Amino acid sequence: MLNGSRSFFVLVGLSTVLCPLAAVPALAAEPEPSAEPPRVELVLDVSGSMRAADIGGRSRISVAQQAFNEVVDALPDDTQLGIRVLGATYPGKDKAVACRDTQQLVPVGPVDRAAAKSAIATLRPTGHTPIGLALREGARDLGTEGGNRRIVLITDGEDTCAPPDPCDVARELAAQGTKLVVDTLGLAPDEKVRRQLLCIAGATGGTYAAAQTPEQLTKRIRQLVRRAEDTNTPAPAPVAGGRECAGAPLLGPGVYTDREKPAEHRWYRVPVATGQELRAAVSVAPDRPVQRDYGVLLRATAADGRELVRGTDAGSGRTDVLSAGLRWSAGEPGSSPSPATGEDARPTEVCLVISNSFAPVDRQAGQPGLPFELVVDVVTASDTPDAPGLGRGWLLLLVLGAAGLLTGVLAGWLTRWWIATWRTN
Repeated sequence: MLNGSRSFFVLVGLSTVLCPLAAVPALAAEPEPSAEPPRVELVLDVSGSMRAADIGGRSRISVAQQAFNEVVDALPDDTQLGIRVLGATYPGKDKAVACRDTQQLVPVGPVDRAAAKSAIATLRPTGHTPIGLALREGARDLGTEGGNRRIVLITDGEDTCAPPDPCDVARELAAQGTKLVVDTLGLAPDEKVRRQLLCIAGATGGTYAAAQTPEQLTKRIRQLVRRAEDTNTPAPAPVAGGRECAGAPLLGPGVYTDREKPAEHRWYRVPVATGQELRAAVSVAPDRPVQRDYGVLLRATAADGRELVRGTDAGSGRTDVLSAGLRWSAGEPGSSPSPATGEDARPTEVCLVISNSFAPVDRQAGQPGLPFELVVDVVTASDTPDAPGLGRGWLLLLVLGAAGLLTGVLAGWLTRWWIATWRTN
């Protein structure tokens, strides 16, 4: 419940999305509208711990209500807003009942500021904290049609009802490819809560922040207000890689997103004509704990399995994001992925394969796979300089050899002279 502060701000900036889609798969997705109204659901924790009066002498619930009011006032008029609460109605001791306590107060729709504020103003801290269930239900509230969606979770503690574990739920939602981002705002200085909210936000590409004073909360909300003018841009196109090159999805220039299990290989095909250059890059950001010293490899191969080129340095596994890239030109001597067929204009299919050396930690069995982003571009081949020949190399070698010989002779002569002089003295 601690990490939701900045997530809350992202709510106001709900129109901001991960990254623009340069293109779509050659044989699959179609362009998406770029001016679709943002869809946001506020998920507010109303569990009993929200009674604590430790934020500037005020209760956590009152600070959260004030923050919510400010966010609602700052939202663009075309925002589709919904409100869901958890732990708000059942004060009893039956945990099975308490862990199902989540309701949608306001359906997702055009912003009705008065109704939204009125719904939140009457809430009083009551029960348990079923965060995982609330996130799953919030995703259903937002639906799967249209553009990007955001859930803004405001809480002061960790889930007390798992299963479902909120981190697992966040990964499941991200793996569904529905462009759902969860931002989290934490209202309590607890390290365990912070880790959980970071996990939830990180799994979906969201943000996390903590607010321990009303001033911090107000400042962060203003930051989101400035971001509210950003446009709702499309996210990378989801694609499912194949287990081998044959039958793998055919991609054109664009930005794609997929998931890969530890030690798995994902295959894609890209048509490249003579005189064109393939440029590809992959980036992976682990959304769960993994063993140290991992890596990612991107390779281009021919249809018969011959490796054409492999990616550059993929990193040492000690950073938040690993990336690898490659370039390959069709028509280069000795680089053709398949024998000439007489139809020079027909593009040849280059196979891209993404591999990794991730290893899960503890119970993290790799389900769903780790998220990665693949960027593909095909451009006119650029002229590259030939490798340096041996002509100048032999000359340099001769000069270095002569210099070494001269230095050795001079050193030997000086040593002999010094020994002779020292013995004489």
